[in-house]
Order: sequence, then structure tokens, then C-alpha cells
Amino acid sequence: MQLATSPLPRLNQRTTVSISVTVVGVLDSFEAHVADLSEGGALIIGRSLPAKARCELHYGGQVIFGTVMWSEYDRMGVRFPFELTDGPLHQRLVIARSRHRPRPMASAAQGFSGFGRRRF
Repeated sequence: MQLATSPLPRLNQRTTVSISVTVVGVLDSFEAHVADLSEGGALIIGRSLPAKARCELHYGGQVIFGTVMWSEYDRMGVRFPFELTDGPLHQRLVIARSRHRPRPMASAAQGFSGFGRRRF
């Protein structure tokens, strides 16, 4: 018997941003944009790496390590192994949060179709 699994709840509030970063993978590096960000991860738009790939985000002299959790042809969700607590990328997150009210967190059952994976 298979049990239905639900996604794990988010531990950190995502914040909409627009930040240009360099993504470095094992064999490739490219420019992309962070579209939403939290202390625990980011939505990267522009190109993608395969799911489960390890990568680095380079921004403002800071290197943030991550793992691709899901991937589509032009976007990917990256989870950070350590929460962002300082550095230039964290500063941009703090600034973005001070300018915008946080979005209410929505569940898949509510049919949320914001940033993240596409729902067809």
C-alpha cells in the first residue's frame, strides 16, 4: 500500500525579489535571476540544472552553495544547506522584506499558481 505524500511545509517565508546572479554547476556556469528568496532557498529563472545537481550562486563576492530540488527548462528551485544569515544576498532579502508586505503562504489545495513550479 502506498501512502500519499504531501510536500514538506516551508520553514522560511519566501520574498519576491529580482536579483541577477551567476550560477555555477559542475560543467556549466550562466547568468540567471533569483525571482524569490528565503533564508533556506531560491527560485532561479533563466536556465536550469538537473534536479539533485549541486551548484553555487555567486552574488556580490559571496558564494552560496545549493542543491537543485526541482528543475524545468527555464527555472529551478534551489535549497541552501545552511540558512542565509549574512552577506550581500541576505542583505537584499532584508531590504526586499522591508519594502513589501509578506505574501500569505498558500497550499497546493488552494490552487496557488504563483512563483515556483508550473501547474498545468
